[in-house]
Amino acid sequence: MSYQLHQQLKKDTFKLGEFELCDVLLMNDARYPWVILVPKRDAISEIFQLSQTEQRQLQSESSFVAKAMKDLFSADKMNIAALGNMVEQLHLHHVARFRSDAAWPKPIWGQGQAENYSEVAVKAISSQLRRVLKQNLISDENLTF
Repeated sequence: MSYQLHQQLKKDTFKLGEFELCDVLLMNDARYPWVILVPKRDAISEIFQLSQTEQRQLQSESSFVAKAMKDLFSADKMNIAALGNMVEQLHLHHVARFRSDAAWPKPIWGQGQAENYSEVAVKAISSQLRRVLKQNLISDENLTF
């Protein structure tokens, strides 16, 4: 079987593009700038299941995204997590956090309801993110709604 993005991730995100290892997704929750990296590997649920080379690539891509988001959004803290409790396909959340956000200092999970982006807002944030991520993107997607 070849790599396919989990249906829940397809439903909850917009694809921004892809890096060498990972698909780059924007979570459809306007409360937080939130990017998800998904290694393009079949049947992987844990980082240790990746090869050593892929683990290093994931770390590199994750660090690049975290720094780019922290700088772009002037985040107080970057939360990075690979939970997998609801969606077992390996994916890393990168959430820009602010002392002023509604969940601070708690984790965002289980705090309130997601607020979907408007069409205008998702295009704006996607454009900003693609601009700062473009040096590592090997392809980027045209957003369609």
